[in-house]
Amino acid sequence: MDLIAKMQDLNHEQVVFCSEPSSGYVGIIAIHDTTLGPALGGTRFWNYASTEEATIDALRLSRGMTYKAAVAGLDLGGGKSVIIGDNRRTDREALFRAHGRAVETLGGRYITAEDVGTSPSDMTYVRFETEHVTGLTGLSGDPSPVTAHGVYMGMKAAAKKHWGTDDLSSRTVLLQGCGNVGHWLAKYLHDLEGAKLIVTDVDEGKVRSVVDATGATSVAPDDIYSQEGDIFAPCALGAILNDDTIPLLKVGVIAGGANNQLAEERHGDELYRLGKTYAPDYVINSGGLINVYGEIHRWSPDRAKTKAGEIYYTMLKIYQISGRDGIPSYQAAGRLAVERVQAVRGLKSMWLPRGCP
Repeated sequence: MDLIAKMQDLNHEQVVFCSEPSSGYVGIIAIHDTTLGPALGGTRFWNYASTEEATIDALRLSRGMTYKAAVAGLDLGGGKSVIIGDNRRTDREALFRAHGRAVETLGGRYITAEDVGTSPSDMTYVRFETEHVTGLTGLSGDPSPVTAHGVYMGMKAAAKKHWGTDDLSSRTVLLQGCGNVGHWLAKYLHDLEGAKLIVTDVDEGKVRSVVDATGATSVAPDDIYSQEGDIFAPCALGAILNDDTIPLLKVGVIAGGANNQLAEERHGDELYRLGKTYAPDYVINSGGLINVYGEIHRWSPDRAKTKAGEIYYTMLKIYQISGRDGIPSYQAAGRLAVERVQAVRGLKSMWLPRGCP
């Protein structure tokens, strides 16, 4: 892989490769764009097959964070860290303190947080070495309720676009993934809307928890795609909208909390061709980012939840762009993000007298 060419292709500002042999730390920090503010993105700890695979993941995920922050209206840029290794290891302090030192060398250009394979306790070790970390235990708390609230509001916007009403009381939602976000989403749909739920997960315990809380019907994981329903809500794996699953879907709306739902961009084109309303994942699931942003600025939980609720209006704007320009919603979301970044980048600088901040 030609790393410089890949960076230029995705418009990245900086990629940092980091190593600390005594702890076994090998990390990559990718900063995509800091036009709107410091780059924020979690640290993913994963046993990548190669350095190339890890680098591509960092590049792809950091660009997604730029778009997510931009469409959410936050003064943040996009970044991401990956640590290469076995995330099941128990001796974590030295590893994450080494990562904290790597983050500190960037002087605040990048702020990290938890992600796949990491936890708030890992971020506590990072905090020993740098203040440029969020998602700490005892501060903003579990982001799942805020993330799920944003998904719920985005789902209502998608329903309004597709059926002309955001009332979900008569809708059947196929929920794939009953983890923290999926569980909270099921509760919102049941408690606030009275929607009918059909749910699945590879973890039977998580399925039982949602069924007990909402009266949902459960099905086997592979059977969720072909169920009769109105809305498919992927809240587990990425790349779940692909050549195999799209032909099975009997729903009008796809709106869920999973990351990277489209296996390839052409699958977003296919959903558009089929007349299905798709909620771009990095828009609808941006409540998690909003939650950690609120931690940085010491927002109350209610304020973070209210901000996540604005995803409803962002989604409607995206569908307006989609209809106006005749493009799929995933392209409309990207256009909205790029337009905001370019508008701020194009601001004229002002002359300031000497001594002014």
